[in-house]
Amino acid sequence: MFPGPRMEDKRDYVMRARAAAVEETRRRILRAVRDLGLETESMEIVLADVADRTGVTVRTVLRHFGSRDGVFAAALDFVVGEVERERGTPGDVAGAVAALVEEYEGIGDWMITMLGREGADPNVRRMTDRGRAMHREWVRDVFAPVLPAARPADEAVDLLVVATDLYTWKLLRRDRGLGRPEVEQRMRALVDAVLGRA
Repeated sequence: MFPGPRMEDKRDYVMRARAAAVEETRRRILRAVRDLGLETESMEIVLADVADRTGVTVRTVLRHFGSRDGVFAAALDFVVGEVERERGTPGDVAGAVAALVEEYEGIGDWMITMLGREGADPNVRRMTDRGRAMHREWVRDVFAPVLPAARPADEAVDLLVVATDLYTWKLLRRDRGLGRPEVEQRMRALVDAVLGRA
């Protein structure tokens, strides 16, 4: 006869299940904040709306994150993590530019709106400052294996930041009215020129 599960094993299983449920609730809350921000083109999000969308109470939202500011700080970390995972791998120039254009196609207009509000809203300013820093770090990491030796690294990174910037996408896609393939081709041409690959 086989012995039954030990009490410690059951307790361990229950604790792991609870921790997984807590983590899933946190992710649902963070996704709700992200989605509401995109839909409303604003950071003026009401916690009751987050709670409704997530299927929890406002008290539960606050229990997870401590305060409204805590919710937004965690949501910013969550979104930055998503963006970093989707942006491509070091040395893959074509993949990096394609992933970046894909991102801009999805949330570029929202990002432009947020940049227009950063002077009036400290939460938005924290987000846009973080976004700028993340973009520069991404450029440095992704293009490091292919930076030209003839150009100082800081100069090359500055030029690559401009070539891959949101406003570069906006100028080509929204102001010029080019299609997505043309925008990707032109951004890639700018990157290749900086890298000496034209």
